Amino acid sequence: MITVLCGGVGAARMLQALREVAEPSSITGIVNTGDDLTLHGLRVCPDLDTITYTLAGLNNEVTGWGLEGETWRVMDELEQLGGESWFRLGDRDLATHLFRTQRLAQGATLRQVTSELGARLGVDVTLLPMTEDTVATAFESVEHGRLSFQDYFVRYRHDVTITEITFDGAAAALPTPGVLEALEEAERIVISPSNPLISIAPILAVPGIRSVLERRRAQVIAVSPLIGGKALKGPADRLLRELGHDPSPQGIARLYRDVASTLVIDEVDQATAALVRAEGLSCLVTNTIMSEPGAGPQLAKVILDA
Repeated sequence: MITVLCGGVGAARMLQALREVAEPSSITGIVNTGDDLTLHGLRVCPDLDTITYTLAGLNNEVTGWGLEGETWRVMDELEQLGGESWFRLGDRDLATHLFRTQRLAQGATLRQVTSELGARLGVDVTLLPMTEDTVATAFESVEHGRLSFQDYFVRYRHDVTITEITFDGAAAALPTPGVLEALEEAERIVISPSNPLISIAPILAVPGIRSVLERRRAQVIAVSPLIGGKALKGPADRLLRELGHDPSPQGIARLYRDVASTLVIDEVDQATAALVRAEGLSCLVTNTIMSEPGAGPQLAKVILDA
C-alpha cells in the first residue's frame, strides 16, 4: 500500500505517475482541505477537485484547474449582474459543487462525497480528505492584513508579502476516518512535490497525522517542489523566503527532517545533495519534472525502489 500526502497540481501528477507503475487500488491520497471554501452557497474543495479531475483525465490543461472544455456563461452573467465573480467557477465545474453541497446537506460525509464523485468520474485511486472538520488556511499580509487562502491565492494572485500562515480549526480537527489507518498500513508514504507551507503543512497540522509520520519516518520519502530554487508553479519559493526558510533542497530537508527519511531532488540541484544529507535525510537525485515525457513513471519507480 502506498499513501501520498497531496495538495494541488504537483500531487495530482505524482498520483498519476504512481498509478502507472503500481496497482491503482493500492494507492491512497490524503488531500489538503485547508483551501476549501463556501462560495455562492456551494462547498468548493479546490485540491480534491483538481486531483479528481486530473486522475479522471478531465483536467483543464489551459487553466491548470477546473474541467476541460469549460464554458463560463454563469460567471459572465453573474459579473454583468454585479455579483462576486473574481473566483471563477466554470459551468461544468459548478455541477461538481452543486452535487457536493446537495449530498452534504443530505447528511453524507465529505469522504463519502469524494468517493462518489471519484466513482462517477472513473477515478481508481482512493482519495481521502485530510479531515471532515473545517480547517482554514489564513495569511497575515503586509498590504491587506488577514487574508483567506483564496483571497491570497486568487484575488491577489499571491502577489502580497506574507508574515504568518495559520491553520484555523486544525487543533480541534479529527483526521477523516481511514486517514491514520492508511498511514499506519502503508509500505511507502510519499510527501508529494506540493507547496510545503500551504499544501502539506495543513495536513500535518491535523492532530495525529504528524505523530504517525514521525514514528514511521523510515518509510516516508518526500519529493522537493523546488528546482534550482524555484517552484514550477505557485508561490512556494517566495513564501519560503518571506517566512524565513531557505528556498532550496536543504531548506526543504529542514522542514521535513522530522517526518521523512529521504528527499528526492532534481538533477539541477545535484550539487546540494550533501547539504540535504547533512540535515539527516538520505538524498536521491533524478528528473522530477513530471510534465516531461516518461519522467513521471521514472520518478515513481525511484520513489518505490528507494
